[in-house]
Amino acid sequence: MYLAMNRFTVPLENAAEFEELWLSRESRLQDMAGFVSFHMLRGPEESGSVLYASHTVWENEDHFRAWTTSAEFRASHARAGDTRTLYDGAPRFEGFTSIQSIDALQTT
Repeated sequence: MYLAMNRFTVPLENAAEFEELWLSRESRLQDMAGFVSFHMLRGPEESGSVLYASHTVWENEDHFRAWTTSAEFRASHARAGDTRTLYDGAPRFEGFTSIQSIDALQTT
C-alpha cells in the first residue's frame, strides 16, 4: 500500500470556498489502475487557519506515480493555479509506503 497526502493551510475566511471546491470537483481517480480510496480531511483550526489534507491510498507507489503522469491527472489539476489564493503557500506533499497493516476483524 502507498499513501499520498497533500496538506493545505487555509485561512478561516476561505475554508467554506475551499471545501466547496473539493466537494464539487470532478475526480478521475477511480479511472486509474491501483487506486484504492480518497479522503479529504479537515483538521484543526489554529491561528486563523484550518489544516486540510487530501489523502489517497494506492496499491503501490508505481500506481501513484502513473497517476501523476497521466492525462487524468492533468485534467483533474487543470484549474489548480486558479485556486492557489484560497490557501497559504504550496501544498505540502508526503508519501508513505506501508510496512504493516492491521485491519478490523469482520464478524458474521
